[in-house]
Amino acid sequence: MTNPVIPQRKKSRKVWWIVGAVTAVLVGFWAIGVTHPSEENDDVDSTAASAATAPSTTVESTPSTSTSTATTSPAAATTRNAASSDAALAKLGTLPVKGRAPKTGYARAQFGQAWSDDVTVAGGHNGCDTRNDILRRDLTAITYKPGTRDCTVLSGTLHDEYTGKTIDFTRGMTTSEAVQIDHLVALSDAWQKGAQQLSAEERTDLANDPRNLQAVDGPTNAQKGAGDAATWLPPNKAYRCTYVSRQIDVKALYRLWVTQAEKDAMTRVLTGCGATPPTTTTAVESPPTTRDVLPSPTTRRPAYVAPVPAPTHDDGGESAYYANCTAARAAGAAPLYRGQPGYRSKLDRDGDGVACE
Repeated sequence: MTNPVIPQRKKSRKVWWIVGAVTAVLVGFWAIGVTHPSEENDDVDSTAASAATAPSTTVESTPSTSTSTATTSPAAATTRNAASSDAALAKLGTLPVKGRAPKTGYARAQFGQAWSDDVTVAGGHNGCDTRNDILRRDLTAITYKPGTRDCTVLSGTLHDEYTGKTIDFTRGMTTSEAVQIDHLVALSDAWQKGAQQLSAEERTDLANDPRNLQAVDGPTNAQKGAGDAATWLPPNKAYRCTYVSRQIDVKALYRLWVTQAEKDAMTRVLTGCGATPPTTTTAVESPPTTRDVLPSPTTRRPAYVAPVPAPTHDDGGESAYYANCTAARAAGAAPLYRGQPGYRSKLDRDGDGVACE
């Protein structure tokens, strides 16, 4: 009876030995995995390093693709310029051609208060005068006068379209004149070419319309005076096509005419930009019979040389005197700029060249 018990014990020992051996093997494999986790982490770090390097390659290649896409071939640029010049030349053909009417009755006041915000064109009724609206549009790196809700420009940089120069602007008694606001179609020129027939509101819009205004180099603006395209063009030839096209847009918008000499000059500029030369010539109409007698169209008038305007304004008016800013505002003349009729240093409390702000 005792013999069967002995083999059973041996069999149990054998099973436990097998279980122990298997356990030892499993523990060994586990130990190996725990001892060298860095091999897997090294692969992850290497992948991360590759991923970090890859974006730099992508960033470098992306701009080159963008640049090549944005770059326009000279032929395409010429085609685009020719197309816009053709459109401007076509619009020029719709403008009446007449002689220049007399300047009788012209005064800056015929075009409303200088830099009025009370207009129906872009920027009107925005709480900021037109001069500062144009400075804000055309200057970069602008600083504003505190408390003016980013209206009054104290300083900035102008990349002047008329000369191609870069000009630093600083608001002040002796510095504001460095940057002036030019009427592309001068108000005096407009008066003699149809603006007399406009309503007072339309003339005020014309004087404050951003489409007819450009911040420019002060001395260059003084040289222009009230000249039209027949007597003055920007020294920067690269801007002449745009300059003439903008003049045509304004004259068409406000129903103004051109003289034959002016039209010829505009045509030369636009054909130089690639526009197709016109095949017909518009006959010169006689000026209105109610106007004073004008020189014969065949008589070429000498080039008009305007007197140097006030430092920051290209239009003048009759002398005026305002006892105080209340009187100036009541007369509709505020703000008063240095050089403008009625301006006095006593009214300009902060000495920045602008009184009764």
